[in-house]
Amino acid sequence: MVTLPDIEEARRRIAGHVVSTPLLRSQALSHQSGAPVFLKLENHQQTGSFKLRGATNAVLCLDEEARSRGLATASTGNHGRAVAHAARALGARATICLSALVPANKVEAIRSLGAEVRIVGQSQDDAMREVERLVSEEGMSFVPPFDDACVIAGQGTIGLEIADGLSDVSLVLVPLSGGGLASGVAAAIKGRRPQAKVVGISMERGAAMAASLAAGTPIEVEELETLADSLGGGIGLDNRLTFALCRDLLDEVILLSEDEIAAGIRHMATVEGEIIEGAGAVGIAALLANKVRPGGPTAIVVSGGNIDPAVHRKIVDGIKSGAA
Repeated sequence: MVTLPDIEEARRRIAGHVVSTPLLRSQALSHQSGAPVFLKLENHQQTGSFKLRGATNAVLCLDEEARSRGLATASTGNHGRAVAHAARALGARATICLSALVPANKVEAIRSLGAEVRIVGQSQDDAMREVERLVSEEGMSFVPPFDDACVIAGQGTIGLEIADGLSDVSLVLVPLSGGGLASGVAAAIKGRRPQAKVVGISMERGAAMAASLAAGTPIEVEELETLADSLGGGIGLDNRLTFALCRDLLDEVILLSEDEIAAGIRHMATVEGEIIEGAGAVGIAALLANKVRPGGPTAIVVSGGNIDPAVHRKIVDGIKSGAA
């Protein structure tokens, strides 16, 4: 499993490749909740998302020979962009497999980094089958989106930065998808401050990890269109790490409606002055919807800002999208 020393080693490994993002107090959310609330702004990361941490650590964990064979992955967008960025920085080629549900702005961002993009099927599971073919038939090296020790440890560096900046943190709200981010952050926070609670936040539409935790085993869930598109995709029926870590380390899981997610995006734009995507808004949305009540200093992981500008404009203007 992934431990605090693994995460501390990941921080040393990726230093210089990623930025330490701001941890800023939200006056509005602090006033509403009656407790100090801080926003961990991973939308300020170089690729606009936390995914750069795990992808960079995973690629650096590979030896030079493995990198020379090329990197392949499946993604809902942000991980693919992170792998493409890391590959270009290290002089490796990358092939990113995406489903047709991935927003066009995320597809183009990956292409702009020089990676080959393949659109396969209607789900991340469909895209993953093409990755498996690239690995088995063409010998490429797989960079997992979430269920990998190096990826989890890289994402966990966010938890170390939260603990460094907010030593008395009592609650951390973290987006929950495949579990790489949630389990890494939880492992770091629990390692530094065992009494703190870590809550995973996801959407009502197609939350695979939440459904799997409720079932007690990894299960398949239909992938549906949602404002929190980065939280889509399955966790894998043969999940090795993140299911068990989330089961053991998360104190609670909260699900949100599309309207609640939209309210989180809108609050960040109009009150906090930050453009974020639906997945990055779920912690704020849970607080605004009174689905979680802080009892002390609280950190919210704002996981990314890679939202389609037209969609963002409609949400801020109060116009419902198709997903909402």
